[in-house]
Amino acid sequence: MSRMTRRVFALTALAAAMTGPAAFAQGQGTIKIGLLTIDNGPFATYTELIKQAATTGVEMLNAEGGALGRKFELVTQAHSGTPAAAVAAATKLAQQGGVTVIMGQTLSSHSLALVPKLEGLNVLQIDTYAQSNDLMTKSCAPNYFRANTPDAVVTAAMKQYVAQTGAKTWNMISPDYAAGHSFTKQFTEMVQAMGGTVQQTLFAPTGTTDFGSYISQLSKPADGLMVTLYMSDGNSFAKQQKQFGLFDKYKTVIGNGFATDFQLEAQGDSVLNVVNNLSYHYTMPGARNAEYVKFFEQRVKRKPIYTDADIMLAMEVFRAAVNKAKSSEVPAVRKALEGLKANTIFGEVEMRAADHTLIRPAGMAKVVMAPDGKSTTFTMRSLIPGSELYPPPSPECKVH
Repeated sequence: MSRMTRRVFALTALAAAMTGPAAFAQGQGTIKIGLLTIDNGPFATYTELIKQAATTGVEMLNAEGGALGRKFELVTQAHSGTPAAAVAAATKLAQQGGVTVIMGQTLSSHSLALVPKLEGLNVLQIDTYAQSNDLMTKSCAPNYFRANTPDAVVTAAMKQYVAQTGAKTWNMISPDYAAGHSFTKQFTEMVQAMGGTVQQTLFAPTGTTDFGSYISQLSKPADGLMVTLYMSDGNSFAKQQKQFGLFDKYKTVIGNGFATDFQLEAQGDSVLNVVNNLSYHYTMPGARNAEYVKFFEQRVKRKPIYTDADIMLAMEVFRAAVNKAKSSEVPAVRKALEGLKANTIFGEVEMRAADHTLIRPAGMAKVVMAPDGKSTTFTMRSLIPGSELYPPPSPECKVH
């Protein structure tokens, strides 16, 4: 073989290598987004809604060109609903699914279990579900970011309304796991700081079907009732309390993740007049949100709700970070996320670099009868800028 022949052969081999797996890894394929879902227990009831939200979000981003000339691809992994199962599912997404980022149905206990594993798995998490404050304080981590609202923000949004009610004494019922205990602590501290008292705090195990004993205890007099019960637990409690006229015994009833817009059909008028924290409503202002609502309705044949919006928000922020980094590699995207400002369906938001918390608006909404007189809907009572809601970064948080 002549020198020229050998040189041509070498260049040909190099060109072949550059169009093979190495080039693919550098950006020729799709950018994979991992979605965790729960297929067992009370949270499984809403798994299809989570899938609809994520699928529609990816479709909209791809219709807008994806990122870096590449399309996004959704990779879904279901699990049974325990922290250990969530970690196993995330591990599969990272090691076999080839995803760069994970989002979806992660309860606070799931995210707290995932956080120490993320760096080892070389994957990011942008949380769209967990509410525990610990995830922005002592349990924050370099590869963990949050797009949804934590308990501290929920209570801050509630503070104005609680003051308006004039209620001084409160009873509470919450789920008996991390998010429930975290929120109960936050709400109690808030009420006490305003000169009020939380008289009674009850915790119900996830999957409770008979709330009779809890309703009996909550019948003791107080000005206000705070209900933090999610999914099918919340539906069961709503229907059973109506049989006893529990809500009628209080001047005001507030829900935290209780009377949410995707539960209204199941709860009916049993949650009428409940005022619920609500981070998103399809009527929120802005051209970007109007585009999203139109696209979502065309695909899913319903209005988007807050879980849809939180997932879309996380995807918009992730896309902005990929574009900013000019790469989908985890270290580059992580760096780009810190301090990132992006225009989203919520308007301009900022991923705070100090604790990887997205600063975004939130508000309160009241359950009212819909114009048809047969169903219920929400009317927004307040929408507060994130700058007025989020606590300063905690010195406990170590992300660098």
